[in-house]
Amino acid sequence: MEELISDAKFKEDATYDPQSLETLKETVARTLESIGEDPSREGLLKTPERVAKSTLFLTQGYGKDAREILKSAMFTEENNQMILVRDIELFSMCEHHMIPFFGKAHVAYIPDGRIVGLSKLARVVDAYARRLQVQERLTMQIRDAIEDVLQPQGVAVIIEATHLCMVMRGVQKQHSVTTTSAMSGVFLENPNTRAEFMTLISKGN
Repeated sequence: MEELISDAKFKEDATYDPQSLETLKETVARTLESIGEDPSREGLLKTPERVAKSTLFLTQGYGKDAREILKSAMFTEENNQMILVRDIELFSMCEHHMIPFFGKAHVAYIPDGRIVGLSKLARVVDAYARRLQVQERLTMQIRDAIEDVLQPQGVAVIIEATHLCMVMRGVQKQHSVTTTSAMSGVFLENPNTRAEFMTLISKGN
């Protein structure tokens, strides 16, 4: 991408980088031919363009800086109690097969003089999820961004996700859920803090 892409540009009438769009369209057309399809038949005439735009939308995280997102709404606040945003929906693409995985993230931190707007935590999740990913790295990237910018007493991130590469192909286990966690500071050092976090995210399940 030649420039960072804002949220507003990824609507139905989004403006995409023309060169990226054209390259992807050509690639999709060749892919259709490779599997024995005819890109010129009526039902597939606009498929290359649709898939190209979809791909750019699903990978828009490459144009986002998670740390800048956090810095844009950071405030001084003498609060040392846990802040938790639970059940943040996420959608990502497995980098091994480029097949989606989806689920929810639970993100918590204990401030040390600085807090951030709650919506920014969800935006950080999206900034990293909207890339080719592995769940393990995604979990750590979210933790590390919050840790670096806010420098809190501790951060905890848990992601629960279903991977279509396991559901649709491979072992084909339709009900499998993968859980990953990444913690720092008091969430690692204090069992009571960690237990409180686990209790809070389990409520309502």
